[in-house]
Amino acid sequence: MNLPELFRTSLVDRASEVGLEFGGCEYRFEELERESNRLANALRRDGFEAGDRLAVYLTNRVEMITLYLAAVKSGLIFTPINALYRGREIGHIVKDAEPKGVFTSREIGAAIPAEAAGRVYLVEELPAWCDELSDAPPDGYSNADSIAALIYTSGTTGRPKGAMLTHGNLAANARSLIEAWRMEPADRLLLALPLFHVHGIGNGLHTWLALGYRTRLLERFRKETIVDELLEFRPTVFFGVPTMYERLLGTPPEAAREIGRRARLFVSGSAPLPPATLHRFEQLFGHVILERYGMSETLMNISNPYGEERRPGSVGFPLPGVTIRIVDPDTGEPVPDGATGEIEISGPNVFRGYWRRDDATREAFTADGFFRSGDLGTRAPDGYYTLQGRRKELIISGGFNIYPREIEEFLCEQPGVAEAAVIGVPDTVRGEVPVAYVVPDSGSGFDPSALVAACRTELASFKAPRRIETVERLPRNALGKIQKHLLAR
Repeated sequence: MNLPELFRTSLVDRASEVGLEFGGCEYRFEELERESNRLANALRRDGFEAGDRLAVYLTNRVEMITLYLAAVKSGLIFTPINALYRGREIGHIVKDAEPKGVFTSREIGAAIPAEAAGRVYLVEELPAWCDELSDAPPDGYSNADSIAALIYTSGTTGRPKGAMLTHGNLAANARSLIEAWRMEPADRLLLALPLFHVHGIGNGLHTWLALGYRTRLLERFRKETIVDELLEFRPTVFFGVPTMYERLLGTPPEAAREIGRRARLFVSGSAPLPPATLHRFEQLFGHVILERYGMSETLMNISNPYGEERRPGSVGFPLPGVTIRIVDPDTGEPVPDGATGEIEISGPNVFRGYWRRDDATREAFTADGFFRSGDLGTRAPDGYYTLQGRRKELIISGGFNIYPREIEEFLCEQPGVAEAAVIGVPDTVRGEVPVAYVVPDSGSGFDPSALVAACRTELASFKAPRRIETVERLPRNALGKIQKHLLAR
């Protein structure tokens, strides 16, 4: 099944119903269908062909959805770029993916490097660009094996890699979540997750379009207004990251009870949920948050059960169709229940591989086709899985992945920096935040304030180190490897 077939339930069968709210406006499914068809025909007129990449650098807005629909209907590869990224990061993705065009807005488009942009389209100009074009559906170009999206993640080198997700991957993930979380057309979703992230696309966008329930899309999660949004819209389902739930703990008790009375499911992912947050949320809202485990390369893998115990600190059981095994990272042999090992994943949700990186793809998969997650975990005798950390030095801050080496490389390019090491330190709101340890180049006139300013200018806000410590040397072992655990002390 390709995605246009999956979305027919909402876009065609429920055409006259209001399916989306955004910015105080309502949109019927037939409006989204017509507009995405016109966009698809405009893309074809402008030379886009099946297999071309369509990059999108946008915050949440309706055009993000219609562009996505136009892309999957046309056989294009949708390539979202994190709206918090800046020139250096955007430039790498655009250079690597080589999109035929980048769609952005006047508000943030200036961040796209001119030398890497190619053709840039402003969403404010789309109505004129599509004027007088047919709203007839384009001819089908895709099947289940066609690549639908290129989601950029980071690897051990610190340079983002494009994970190739097929129509079949995304459709299988949506059907799995609908079954596991008992979602139905009568649900109402308040979607505050960014649509440039696989969490927002894979969980929010796809389950909505597969079922046709009503969704209110927010430009972003704002702690000042989120309670009013929850009270007004009365969602039955809310998807979030731990940072969002931490901020919801400040909700007045009476409002929390009202929100909880209307809702049936709160889901958390993209970073570990502190058990204390789960317990405090239950006391305030009357709901046990359902924690799950997913990745950009695999979408959703494991979830606490809907109708049974949602165990604090655990991510539950494999989702329908997903096979999980835990192996010794060195030997590849399965470990017994209770022992820690690397999580390996197989199923229709697992991506095809990394864009133009055959070497990284081969390294990521075992000989029998399981994906090596790089995450460590245990399986309890009763089947519950618990994450125990990461083999690689990934930092997860507010649901965003940060690889230290990318920041370290940037720091070492700056004047006066001889060496740098970045680690994640605990943070009550964001889970973890990056902290940098820098060895100045002697006699160079090292300027800490200039280094801080460079980080804030050239890196996404969540990647900029929260603190820069100046040290005489970095601790190393006998083989010269930096001992980051000593920095943390």
